[in-house]
Amino acid sequence: MSVRMRTFDWAATPLGPPSGWPQPLRTLVTVMLSAEQAMFLTWGPERTLLYNSAYGVILGRKHPAALGQPFMQVWQEAASELTPLFERVDAGEPVHMDDISLVLERHGRPEEAHFAFSYTPVRDDHRRVAGLFCPCSDTTAQVMSERRRAFRLKLADELRNLASPEDIMLAAEHALGSYLGATRVGYATPEQDGLHATLQTGFNAAGLAKLSGRYAFAALGRELAASQSQGRTSVLQDTALDPDAAAAWSSIGSRACVWVPLVRDGRLRTCLMVLSDAPRAWSQEDVSLIEDVAARSWETVERARAEANLRRLNETLEQRVAERTAERDRLWTNSRDLLVVLDRQGVFHAVNPAVHGVLGWTPEELVGRSFRDFVHPDDLPATEDALVQVTADRLEVFDNRWRHRDGSYRWLSWTGRPDGEILYAIGRHITAEKEQQAALVRAEETLRQSQKMEAVGQLTSGLAHDFNNLLTGISGGLELLQSRLAAGRTDNLTRYIDIAQAGARRAASLTHRMLAFSRRLTLDPRPTNLDHLVAGMEELIRRTIGPEIALHVSPCRNLWATLIDPAQLDSALLNLCINARDAMPDGGTLMITTANHDLGAAQAARHEVSAGHYVSLCVTDTGGGMTAEVIRRAFDPFFTTKPIGTGTGLGLSMVYGFARQSGGYAHIDSAPGRGTTLCLYLPRHAASPEASAAEAAREPADGGGRAVLLVDDEPAVRQLAGEVLRERGYRVLEAEDGPSGLRMMQSGARVDLLVTDVGLPGGMNGRQLADAARAGRSDLPVLFITGYAETAVLGEGQLAPGMHLLTKPFTLNVLAERVGELLKA
Repeated sequence: MSVRMRTFDWAATPLGPPSGWPQPLRTLVTVMLSAEQAMFLTWGPERTLLYNSAYGVILGRKHPAALGQPFMQVWQEAASELTPLFERVDAGEPVHMDDISLVLERHGRPEEAHFAFSYTPVRDDHRRVAGLFCPCSDTTAQVMSERRRAFRLKLADELRNLASPEDIMLAAEHALGSYLGATRVGYATPEQDGLHATLQTGFNAAGLAKLSGRYAFAALGRELAASQSQGRTSVLQDTALDPDAAAAWSSIGSRACVWVPLVRDGRLRTCLMVLSDAPRAWSQEDVSLIEDVAARSWETVERARAEANLRRLNETLEQRVAERTAERDRLWTNSRDLLVVLDRQGVFHAVNPAVHGVLGWTPEELVGRSFRDFVHPDDLPATEDALVQVTADRLEVFDNRWRHRDGSYRWLSWTGRPDGEILYAIGRHITAEKEQQAALVRAEETLRQSQKMEAVGQLTSGLAHDFNNLLTGISGGLELLQSRLAAGRTDNLTRYIDIAQAGARRAASLTHRMLAFSRRLTLDPRPTNLDHLVAGMEELIRRTIGPEIALHVSPCRNLWATLIDPAQLDSALLNLCINARDAMPDGGTLMITTANHDLGAAQAARHEVSAGHYVSLCVTDTGGGMTAEVIRRAFDPFFTTKPIGTGTGLGLSMVYGFARQSGGYAHIDSAPGRGTTLCLYLPRHAASPEASAAEAAREPADGGGRAVLLVDDEPAVRQLAGEVLRERGYRVLEAEDGPSGLRMMQSGARVDLLVTDVGLPGGMNGRQLADAARAGRSDLPVLFITGYAETAVLGEGQLAPGMHLLTKPFTLNVLAERVGELLKA
């Protein structure tokens, strides 16, 4: 199939040349062609069909013409059954079926077929469902074999419960006719000058009488009659007859027939006839089944007559027991499942002949040995537990692997019951089912990995695009600043400085948004009243949205406090207001509301948070609203509906990540034409926000000669930070790693504040340094400065009292102000 697909004229199909195929389609074609299991996939609105060699076997005569054709055109005879399944996949829903029955024309005639499969929706580069991927197995032979086996067992049970020979024959006829879908089924027995028929309802008994003659078969032709007299089965498959036979045949109206004579002691006892009005090719399995039913049912008739004679003659109880024992022996001998008898120690006392077909051993080779000699070593502990369970009559179903005579292993599924010191168990061979399940898991994992790599590619390409733009502005501003200074031109230098600083601030904002989206942003949470925070932001929001948009703020009475990073929430709220402004280019109304909520278990489970009390902050606009597809992708990184160059696509992803990392969630309620409401739900916090607000209001103090220990492995950070702190009047001690900083702390030098990076070389990180320094000085204030979300080091966002956080990059003035604030406190 690899050769066929490479040489196929794809340009003549809706898919076009393979060089233009989307990446998901190419990935799945590679997976499919390298697989041994039957697989196919369809792509595009026409559902163009691609498949591997194993699936070509399933297609039968339709292969290879089916390649590149619309799927429903290839399987048009089953389109009504398959179309609803494809429509579910088009809607994004995977479909798995262990068994589906279809009537297909794979070999020139309609035939029943069975399959196990999984339909998986495949999305294109735009995240739309564009195709369907299906690993499948043709289970027709297995289903038919199990059906025939079940039919035989059911018929045997039905016949065993009947005493009248006439009832037995009628039951066999009816069961066989229903199973095969035959037109007429009947037994004929020779009597005097003709034929007496016991026939299923609908059989033309008058027409059958015209077939009288020697055993009533002469009208079917000499060859057919000869085969009947010799006791051979005759099969007629839409075959022309000689005129005499045709005249009699037409009175019955059948064109296909199987006649099974039963000859005992050199003479014909009876004949089972199965007739069909429609042309058909009788399979060998069908013929064998008809012969088996004829023999078994007639044996049952004879047995019934014998039993009647035994009852009339009042035979001994021993004779009746022997008959029942023979029946059980036949079940023991003919069962395809393993039937075993063993003791509580796991030693086999008896095993039926099915063990040879499944495991290659003879029953004699297992009797007297323990199951431990045959079970896979990895499955022994679980099998020992199963033995205990079956002994206590608690075993439901148990699967394990057994060693075949050739050294390989087979999967068996067991059930069992105890009877005193003896255990009875039945094992069903399930290796094929296990292999199919494993193949499906491998195929689905390959698909998931492909989709994961597509997402990573989209994320990195978007990030690289935005950072390259920002770095161009920074490097360009610095380059022009350098060239102007070299030329002695000092006018308008601040313009280039402003360009570079603006790029740096935007780069810092971009990294914060990425960390917030990934929920790896290091937060500095404080007890906060959202109404106070909104009030402090209200004037900035009014200036940002402009006079064309009316702003309404609706605070909540007695609003609960929440534990969040106020600076990050300020940024999130401003982002939401900017998005709302952009959604109302012709003006409108923007509403900011807060509320208390009691989240029940069901609603909390839907949003993957804990049930309890939450505080909401909602931003509502009267803009054009969002479609369901936009809502579904709104929190994806770099997804934006704004024109190119006007949005990074990280605003809502940052808001979403910040809410999740803070223990809450974000929710969008919108529809086209009715505006949008985006709400943040944040957990309630019991502490009062007043203390945090008071701390935030403190003004920074001058250095006053106090000592600051600055620990950072980046020389530029130490140089610049040290310089600005010394200008503010602080005495600055510097260290490049954790061990050096600890030695300074232990040297006896005065240290009023420890400022340290989190990620440090030398085997000691910033948190370890702070803990060691505070071991002798529990009141020592610590300011962590970090550019990455080292939450594992900092304690998952929960800092100890006296420890604070400043995220890189920061301005030097902000650092100096934060140092002064902490020393004053």
